[in-house]
Amino acid sequence: MCLKWLLLLAEAWAQLPPSDLPMPPMPSEAIIGPTLKDSKNSWPQKRQVLPKGAPNIVLIMNDDVGFGAPDTFGGPVHTPSMSRVAAKGVTYNRFHTTAICSPTRASLMTGRNSHSVGAGQITEAASGFPGYTGIIPKSAATVAKVLAGYGYDTAAFGKWHNTPVDNLFKTGPFDQYPTGLGFSYFYGFLAGETSQYEPRLFENTNPIEPPKWKDRPYHLTEDMADRAVKFIKDNRALTPDRPFFIYFAPGGTHGPHHVFKEWADKYQGKFDMGWEKLRNVTFQRQKAMGWIPQSAQLTNMDPTMEKWEDIPERHRAFQLRLVEVYAGYLEHTDTQHGKILDELERQGLFNNTLIIYILGDNGASAEGMHGTIDELLAENMLPSTADMQIEVLEKQFGGLSALGGPQVDNMYHASWAWAMDTPFKSTKLVAAHFGGTRTPMAICWPKVIKPDPTPRSQFHHVADIAPTIYEAIGVKAPGHMDGVAQQKLDGVSMVYTFNNATAEDKKSAQYFEVMGSRGIYKDGWFASVFGPRIPWTDPNETRMAQWDPDTDVWELYDLTKDYSQAHDLSKEMPEKMEKMKQIFLLEASENKVLPVGAGLYTVYYHPEEAPKSPLTHFELYQGMTRIAEANAPSFHSGVSSLSTVDLEVPDSEASGVLFCVGGTGGGFSVYLDGGYLYAEYMSTLLFRYIARSESPLAPGRRKIEVDLSYDMSKPGLAPPADLRLLVDSKEVGSVRVEKSIRFSFDLAETFDVGTDLGSPVSLNYAKRAPFSYPAAIHAVNVKYTNYSRAKTVVI
Repeated sequence: MCLKWLLLLAEAWAQLPPSDLPMPPMPSEAIIGPTLKDSKNSWPQKRQVLPKGAPNIVLIMNDDVGFGAPDTFGGPVHTPSMSRVAAKGVTYNRFHTTAICSPTRASLMTGRNSHSVGAGQITEAASGFPGYTGIIPKSAATVAKVLAGYGYDTAAFGKWHNTPVDNLFKTGPFDQYPTGLGFSYFYGFLAGETSQYEPRLFENTNPIEPPKWKDRPYHLTEDMADRAVKFIKDNRALTPDRPFFIYFAPGGTHGPHHVFKEWADKYQGKFDMGWEKLRNVTFQRQKAMGWIPQSAQLTNMDPTMEKWEDIPERHRAFQLRLVEVYAGYLEHTDTQHGKILDELERQGLFNNTLIIYILGDNGASAEGMHGTIDELLAENMLPSTADMQIEVLEKQFGGLSALGGPQVDNMYHASWAWAMDTPFKSTKLVAAHFGGTRTPMAICWPKVIKPDPTPRSQFHHVADIAPTIYEAIGVKAPGHMDGVAQQKLDGVSMVYTFNNATAEDKKSAQYFEVMGSRGIYKDGWFASVFGPRIPWTDPNETRMAQWDPDTDVWELYDLTKDYSQAHDLSKEMPEKMEKMKQIFLLEASENKVLPVGAGLYTVYYHPEEAPKSPLTHFELYQGMTRIAEANAPSFHSGVSSLSTVDLEVPDSEASGVLFCVGGTGGGFSVYLDGGYLYAEYMSTLLFRYIARSESPLAPGRRKIEVDLSYDMSKPGLAPPADLRLLVDSKEVGSVRVEKSIRFSFDLAETFDVGTDLGSPVSLNYAKRAPFSYPAAIHAVNVKYTNYSRAKTVVI
């Protein structure tokens, strides 16, 4: 019977036309006979595609850490893991990022310039211009995808801010998630930031809730380090023949600055000198250590920055505690990296592991403005003062002891950020100065790299990491991947610097750009424009409205003599200045940077065109959770709506959330508490508006209506609104929302029906979170009654 079947199969095969023939089978030494007794089994040999002894790779990158922060290189914050990597390898003092997170991460992962892979802005502010879509094209395979193809186990832990917000559905699409871009495992969050205590976690493509720890309080960075260690153990136990690639980017020290009190307490009194003196001390240490050239000069602080002597005595304890929390958070974050290094030692893997530690994805962040308990005040352009912050902190949260904890989203004063970027000018979001783009880096690979304390001073960029990895393991970036022709790599390998501190630069040119702030490096020269936005000052609508890139004032620096951009030569060398401007224009054109300022399109000029749900009428049901804010009903500035809830009220004491969006730092929640109906609109922690019914709701089936109507006749970026509550068509309560949210309630928190997952919106039920509603919610409908969002939103 078997022989007859084989003959029939052969006859059918012979009749197929050549174009329809199936792919030939894998080569095999198996002997095929009519029966098993005439046959011999033999598994096909695995193809060896990696050089023997290919190293494991661990790529570490923190968030919003300034060049002058770590004590490894003269700063005030203890960073034992970075010091450990530096002592076993080599360091780099002229390595650069893009000045903002999503673009840096896209460039890091692909080996291409950020705009050339659609990442000229953060994903929430994407637009239709080719360099700003927020979509990494299939023509730019990530280093993870390439390494997976060569047999590496690949895993990413931490912040992944490169998935378009309109992809954040439980049904996908998932091709722009980490697992769709080459990682076999992901554990972290798909946003610019999240709470360290109540994170909006994902495992692979699945939204999950953080685990409950019995032996210690939960902290996200610790959780991710534990998961990374487990990944190494699993790899060694089950697939020891496969090398691994771990990308560990925990999100620390991006705001909110969340860390346990004992870590912040380590730094009590260590910043009492103020930020100007801190800069001087750090600068002298950097020189004494040989980390920066002896010829380097300490740049001046910008005149718009507040001076320490101008901070009133009544504010100083607040400003000092904010930076103590930041310092504790950075040390805590760096310490978690040490768990991974320890596991490599335990497993005997350290010697043949290429460890790349990039201190930050951009410079220190000035988004804390005057020092804040809610960092999204800056993104939403809401006015605030230190007095306002301190008053709310004391009245609602018990004072300074709440800083660093789960109830506030604190960030330090912008002048501390400037000090953390010593010796450079500016901060995160400024591509014109190295305070925004230059970050320390350490690389070790004991098997190959001889430890050397001499800093590598070749000019390099985050796009150079992927090519470095390819050369280090002995492979080439593919010309095609999954049938798609690949873009050329923009980065250059840094392997030539591993054992030669004085090797001649191999990187000739590199552009920088973020939201109109821009620069161009070319053979030792750097030209730049500060741009229309001042990240550390209060909203300046006039400056933005009057900005014309054609009239921007350019600066020029000779980096062969001027390490820190202390001397602007633009007026002395106008011809050189013009030549550099033309080089920038050429690079910008080739890398899809143009039009200049496109990164501001949906942030400032047309927020109504930002990525969001196209729906204007939502029909929702009980149990819907973890809907990204961009894909949920909008209650932002100018979006008037009528929300209708059809529900059962079980008794006169009914309590629980009906629907909500956002979290501790800002949000909108409709809930019952003790039978009373509430609607709470929180425009950050400083502006909280609550409407409450006059009496408890009667038991039975009820129809609740929440009418949010914006007053667009009022000038300004955040129009006020009237918030009204109706039960069975009768008005029962109202409140005037004087300051609305224009950009985002929260960058990670989501929309939930019937519960409040993550950090709770309302202080009224914070201790009872998730405060789920105990009875039936038959339907939640949200319908926009007009749609005229405020036309100017600046972050």
